[in-house]
Amino acid sequence: MKLCRFKNNSGPVRVGLVVDDSTLLDLTPAGVNQMHPLLESNDPVSQLNQMAKQNLPRLALSEARLGAPVERQEVWAAGVTYLRSKAARMEESDFSATAYDKVYEAERPELFFKALAEKVVGTGETVGIRRDARWNVPEPELALVLNSHGKIVGHTIGNDMSSRDLEGENLLYLPQAKIYRHSCALGPWIQLGVTEATAREWKIRMEIRRKGKSVFAGETSVGQIKRRFDELAGYLFRSQVFPHGAVLLTGTGIVPPDTFTLREQDEIRIEITGIGALRNPVAVV
Repeated sequence: MKLCRFKNNSGPVRVGLVVDDSTLLDLTPAGVNQMHPLLESNDPVSQLNQMAKQNLPRLALSEARLGAPVERQEVWAAGVTYLRSKAARMEESDFSATAYDKVYEAERPELFFKALAEKVVGTGETVGIRRDARWNVPEPELALVLNSHGKIVGHTIGNDMSSRDLEGENLLYLPQAKIYRHSCALGPWIQLGVTEATAREWKIRMEIRRKGKSVFAGETSVGQIKRRFDELAGYLFRSQVFPHGAVLLTGTGIVPPDTFTLREQDEIRIEITGIGALRNPVAVV
């Protein structure tokens, strides 16, 4: 089941249920004004199935402006969870290569803060590249949606925008390489009711287009993520409290070549087969 946040022409953000590739149900008449109570419930899928049987307003998906599927959750990210990511990080930085090699094999994963909910952009909205960086890339990732108890209740698509030259220069520059205006995109919705075993069968694809032409395309499998999802979630919630839940990006396995950097007005499309597609234009920030 696909839970989304949307606007229909005017008025406040609403919560919707995407019922097919072209239609969504407005859950407002069913008393749903936020996603949070559903994500905190014991069985959100059953609740939504019951709501879907009601005579709720329907609208074409093309008429709705989808927002990022987050409300008050913090967004965090896991790094170096794919072998390809480890290799890329070691290649970009002789200074930090040993650290990346060790964290890939270590018991404890790399986890870092990425964004507050209000700074996340949704599908169709602009992602940013730093004006003081030379080497900027998108990082397509499966994102785990966690409730306040640390339970994985859904999945969405994430783009962990990164300035690789800053990170490669010195690991201590990681926050500047990762956390800046429009550096995090999520969407288009949350896919509920999927097990880790099913999610690990999904493919992740990314294409970057420039002036209408494809300049990069890549593909990987969610099954290539080294660590279990509940392992990553468990480490995130150690000595932490997330009263509104959290979203955890699980790392990237698609890395453009070292000669590639994003440019303004590029178009990024990230698809995960079991979820949908996240699309974002690029701007300098």
